[in-house]
Amino acid sequence: ELRRLIYTTNTIEGFNRQLRKVTKSKSVFPTDDSLLKMLYLAMMDITKKWTGRRQDWSIIHAQLAVYYEDRLPE
Repeated sequence: ELRRLIYTTNTIEGFNRQLRKVTKSKSVFPTDDSLLKMLYLAMMDITKKWTGRRQDWSIIHAQLAVYYEDRLPE
């Protein structure tokens, strides 16, 4: 049940899709550092928009506390 609550790839797939969109607009990068910088800046821009919370986070947290009580702070 815990896995069903937290398992989703939609967020990861959306994140990767947005990164691909940024890199496709410019097909050639002069250096590896320029590519890394563009990906970093795109990542910072993408994550600014992450403001939502899961509705069932309290259930997920309670289940994680049962399995990993020594790792979760009070």
